[in-house]
Amino acid sequence: MNRIYTIAFYNIENLFDLENDPRTNDDDFLPTSHKRWTPKRYENKLRKIGSVISKIGEDDHDEAPVIVGLAEVENKTVLNDLVKSEHLIDEDYSYVHYDSADERGIDVALLYKSDVFEVTSSETFSVYLQDDDGQRDYTRDILLVEGRLNDENIAILVNHWSSRRDGEKVTEPKRIAAAKKVNSIIRNLKTKSENMKILVMGDFNDNPDNHSVELMEDESGLFNPFKTAWSKDKGSLNHDFEWNLFDQILFTTNIFDRNNSFLTYHDADVFDDRSLTQFRGKFKGQPFRTYVGKKYKGGYSDHFPVFIELKSN
Repeated sequence: MNRIYTIAFYNIENLFDLENDPRTNDDDFLPTSHKRWTPKRYENKLRKIGSVISKIGEDDHDEAPVIVGLAEVENKTVLNDLVKSEHLIDEDYSYVHYDSADERGIDVALLYKSDVFEVTSSETFSVYLQDDDGQRDYTRDILLVEGRLNDENIAILVNHWSSRRDGEKVTEPKRIAAAKKVNSIIRNLKTKSENMKILVMGDFNDNPDNHSVELMEDESGLFNPFKTAWSKDKGSLNHDFEWNLFDQILFTTNIFDRNNSFLTYHDADVFDDRSLTQFRGKFKGQPFRTYVGKKYKGGYSDHFPVFIELKSN
């Protein structure tokens, strides 16, 4: 019987622990801060995020994702607490995480089920950026994890690119730089193994039709199934009542080759289950957030997860 493997990505909106890290700007997320990031709120966040991860995927199977890329995690402490939370403890997730030099102290990470996906190597790559004064501008590293899934060698790149906070056009060169770094990593991977299956996932802070994302498609021969998942009524986050699809998973086209692959592409979608949305008011249908500014809402995240499904042959 063919097995469906769900692979997901989720920006979980500021999963910080309760301790002050003097090396990073985490002061907003402390019990004594204006946001009052208390143990109760932290535990509620872990429980809610864990419940979402356990359910990501189509309705036609009830298995949690075998691989989940994450954005906006502070450190290994929060990952340990997340995989041990009530909805995930029986899923037996392991994880790969490295601390980056990001000024806010948030990183990317990869959860995986070690009985299904065997990690063979992992490393991170920095994206070199400069601010207006010519000083180094530190952002999240790109995480590369290589391993074996269903007897296939696959490589996964987890990304969280620079935000649009200072304006889309002003910040676009930073995302272009990240895309070029991804292309460089993929060139090296293909030098080692021409037929390597490669997945590129992340919060790109750009939509499928933006130059940075299309640059990866064109230069690295990637397919982006989220071009057709995005519409005026559907996305992974909402800004000024317009849907964006910053969260995407792209992959090399050899995943379509049924004759030479034990894994082939099956489906892709945004996991926008009603339980993750605002139920009422003018923001009805949008992601139910943990905070809006400093105001605590008690929700999940300002992003919906996205996922692809691969079928074993």
